[in-house]
Amino acid sequence: MVVDDNKQILAAVAMLMQTAFAKVITITNPNCINQILSDEPVDVVLLDMNFSAGINCGNEGLFWLAEIKKLKPTVQVVLFTAYAEIDLAVKGMKQGAADFVVKPWDNDKLLQSMQDAYLASKNINAVSQSVKPFPGTHELFWGKSEAMQKVRLLIGKVSKTDTNILITGENGTGKEMIAREIHRLSLRNNYKMVAVDMGAIAETLFESELFGHVKGAFTDARTDRIGKIEEADNSTLFLDEIGNLSYHLQAKLLTVLQQRHVVRVGSNKQIAVNIRLLSASNKNLDELVKKELFREDLMYRINTICIHIPPLRERPDDIVPFAELFLEKQTKNYHKENVHLTSAAKEKLKKLPWYGNVRELNHFIEKAVIFCENGTIDIDDLDIPVVSSSIKAHESTTIEEMERNMICHSIKKHNGNLSLVATELGVSRQTLYNKIKRYEF
Repeated sequence: MVVDDNKQILAAVAMLMQTAFAKVITITNPNCINQILSDEPVDVVLLDMNFSAGINCGNEGLFWLAEIKKLKPTVQVVLFTAYAEIDLAVKGMKQGAADFVVKPWDNDKLLQSMQDAYLASKNINAVSQSVKPFPGTHELFWGKSEAMQKVRLLIGKVSKTDTNILITGENGTGKEMIAREIHRLSLRNNYKMVAVDMGAIAETLFESELFGHVKGAFTDARTDRIGKIEEADNSTLFLDEIGNLSYHLQAKLLTVLQQRHVVRVGSNKQIAVNIRLLSASNKNLDELVKKELFREDLMYRINTICIHIPPLRERPDDIVPFAELFLEKQTKNYHKENVHLTSAAKEKLKKLPWYGNVRELNHFIEKAVIFCENGTIDIDDLDIPVVSSSIKAHESTTIEEMERNMICHSIKKHNGNLSLVATELGVSRQTLYNKIKRYEF
């Protein structure tokens, strides 16, 4: 059901929604809402927030949101307004709204918001098995597990706000992809997201890289250069692997986040910045705080909302769908046709531990496609990945130990060729060098 007092908007939205929903009801008078909800099996309501002429505070929308939730708690409500106040969006979502869409709208975003709201109105497991992405929408593959559907719904709720978000999860779970999806759904998506791998920045270059420098600040500083934080002004700054940042540099980052300005190296001028911060870590930052290896005040600053991405081995329902997605991608890359996995091969994939998570699965499928000759990948064609076979799943095994073992085995496999090691592990050479130094190989 679409509720808006502008008939032209109703006509445009109805035409768009008819490509995705079996039935679309449009009304201009919100007083009809209760009657229609009583008569029709409505799943989602797209609700305008202002109906009276000259009033744009959004109180009418909040009133009808409460009425809908009172009558039909499972019906999901997406708020629809031309006024993009973040406080109003947060207030509406706190009162039960599923999402917040600003006029003039983007068709793909509006359809995606309505799809997410529909998913929320149903049993997650049942819907995730049957509902496909709507035509024309941005498609990020989420898998079919309940855990990832919950992550998806959470992201839909927090993306429109400017709250700082910490994304946690093991290597290879897709933390950067999640960050990019949050930015895509945010109100800052007209600007490019700026991503920084904190593990790849040498300590001596930290300030120059993040804060920028002026000409002559140090040797080889031949021109002024803006830093990553200043580059992300009015956009999203993504700090990947923030747990790798040394303790004394954490204080400098905290100062910028608190004061919202940067000072370039070699200058005294304060430059105001307006950023939305996303961070990611494969480490347990709470444990690092206890060990005084990570600042507690910085932890509070970056961790307003925490989104945890579970490892692939904890969501086996996602393994085969991801494998088939990668199979389609890799067959195109290597110009092969009609390659498929047998049922036995799929079962074997589901039983592997995948310590490298989605990234390891992708590399594994790529290798299988390269060696496939008859169009069929069967159980005998799947040799156990080096990473998975060499690491025992044990409760005392830490992520750091797993990572160290992965690097060690890859170095042995490639006879010390670090370029091949970095490629296999999916990291930059600088990140690999930093980890080799850290683990003291």
